[in-house]
Amino acid sequence: MPVPVKVDEDLPAEISNLVGAAGHDAKTVYAQGHCGLPDEQLWPKIQQEQRMLFTADKGFANALIYPPDSHVGVVLFRLPRESRDGYIRRAEFLIANVNLDQIAGAIVVVSPDAIRILRA
Repeated sequence: MPVPVKVDEDLPAEISNLVGAAGHDAKTVYAQGHCGLPDEQLWPKIQQEQRMLFTADKGFANALIYPPDSHVGVVLFRLPRESRDGYIRRAEFLIANVNLDQIAGAIVVVSPDAIRILRA
């Protein structure tokens, strides 16, 4: 089942292409003209569109502010050193190993060595 995804401005736009190639509907914050919006303004837009957020912004993975099952889902990419290629490789790894529809409503942390899923 296709999952609608929003790729945050802190990630490479190529991730949107990867998500789309996997059969999902992907849009970027940049393409929709939402760059630079504070989290508290961006979040309602993402939720109104019913999209899972792909981001490197740790704030969106705060389960106290964004509890699992209160949203479509958050996928946080964590790298020890930010790298365009590193983010793309982690996104490829996620898409190859996890069905996005099975992580709906969860907070997912994708790091170089693991994929951790937090559910309510």
